[in-house]
Amino acid sequence: MRPVLREILPIILLAVVAVLVLHFILQNFRIEGSSMQPNLHTGQYVLVNKTAYWFGRDPSRGDVIVFHAPDQPKFDRIKRVIGLPGETIEVRRDGTVHIDGDQLDEPYLDSADPGNRFGTWTMPEGHYFVMGDNRLNSFDSRSVSDPLGIPRKNIVGKAWLIIWPIGNWGFAPNRSPTLLEATP
Repeated sequence: MRPVLREILPIILLAVVAVLVLHFILQNFRIEGSSMQPNLHTGQYVLVNKTAYWFGRDPSRGDVIVFHAPDQPKFDRIKRVIGLPGETIEVRRDGTVHIDGDQLDEPYLDSADPGNRFGTWTMPEGHYFVMGDNRLNSFDSRSVSDPLGIPRKNIVGKAWLIIWPIGNWGFAPNRSPTLLEATP
């Protein structure tokens, strides 16, 4: 019996260590709802890289992040980072987004129609302004009663891989939009 245990025990320990390491590095997330269409769809599963923002790295504009919702801390949401700490974000009636006066070019959108959710928000330090890619159907930073954006501490990680359904397998749609300089 002892020789068998000597063979099996290291394998079991290695498996336990691997599961624990993966638990702290990756998380799967199921897309619910249409707020990230056309880029992510209901029923898709993405792997979230929980280490993406460790060691002093911060989210960048265009990153698709999973975060604990400030208004419902037991629930995670997925949205795209639009505004960074210290920036002023303006969503205009025509759907264009402006960061500190410069227009954001967002080629990943099918429609930028903001519906009736437009306005101006200034992010305090350590907070991020997020929006869904489906601007007409997204509960995001424009929707909450406390317009401070998403606190850095609420960010779980960066969407990395779409893993299900297999036909959609590939990298998550993290795209860096460009700022077009304001014209006088």
